[in-house]
Amino acid sequence: MSYLLFVKNILALIPNWVGDVAMCTPALRAVAHKYPDAQLTVAGRKTACDVLEGLPYIARSIVLPSRPGALQMLSAARNLKPYASDAAIIFPHSTRAAILARLTGAKRRIGYNRGNRSWLLTDRVEPHRVNGKIEPIYMAKEYLDLLAPLQCEDDDKGLELRASEAALAQVKPHLEGDGPLVGIAPGAAFGPSKLWPAERYAAVADGLKEKIGARCVLLTGPGEEETRDTVIRNAKHPLIQYDEGKQSIAKLRAAISQLDLLIGNDSGTRHIAVAFGVPVVCIMGPTSPKYSCGPYEKGEVLRVDVDCGPCQQPVCSTDHRCMTRITAEHVLQTALKFVFAR
Repeated sequence: MSYLLFVKNILALIPNWVGDVAMCTPALRAVAHKYPDAQLTVAGRKTACDVLEGLPYIARSIVLPSRPGALQMLSAARNLKPYASDAAIIFPHSTRAAILARLTGAKRRIGYNRGNRSWLLTDRVEPHRVNGKIEPIYMAKEYLDLLAPLQCEDDDKGLELRASEAALAQVKPHLEGDGPLVGIAPGAAFGPSKLWPAERYAAVADGLKEKIGARCVLLTGPGEEETRDTVIRNAKHPLIQYDEGKQSIAKLRAAISQLDLLIGNDSGTRHIAVAFGVPVVCIMGPTSPKYSCGPYEKGEVLRVDVDCGPCQQPVCSTDHRCMTRITAEHVLQTALKFVFAR
């Protein structure tokens, strides 16, 4: 108990991927609730820090270089040291993250005992295992379970993100009009194996426009230009492009917060939508639902069981049957069930 009374500085090394960051928010909130007098600092890639912008219990965000070298690690550790004096929580599984935490001099370094990095940790949490083998669980629960050494508890409120007033003011003029507002998110950072055919997204958007007068918003990010252009080229009805070609995580959060429904792959946009209580029709292929399907999500996950999946591979080595067997008509009919859910 004496340790709990004197915690003043806690550093959280956050996950790299947008969806994982969103799923980390219940854990970050649990830390803040357990240690209300402490300063909670998060550190990670710029996109990861941008996702968390506006959460009131985060004192500051510090951007770290992607895959830093030795000199960058030392520099980053010096910058983080004042904010990690009492504890560093290491959400990523990498050895690099554990080394960085060690270099900060944090008194306690909490992380999962995996990847031969146990010597870098003071508090080693065992990963979920079945018959001795590490098995995936919903990432939000994995992150919460990591906090056991700090005696933090889940408040069961789920994922949480904020949309800033400035970003809302930028996107709302593009989203005005009649009819349900449906996000179309055809991209995914993991790799092409996660991508449902872009022309089918166009067909679903056209179907929603023709059947119920839906206004479909195209949500794509950097590196997804080809996918975006394929949707636009194949759609009979124009899709809303809310960001005027100037993409940002802040505007993406704001746009998603206004949706009646999101249709997309198993990607970061899905979990941002979950954080805002937006129903999701998720088209899932090569990845296991054990990682990303949790109790907070509204909507439906569409997937087909295939003999080669879930393979967890970024590039399909066969015929991509896990995704191509999901038809545009199936997605359209599923979306119609949820489009008025809010």
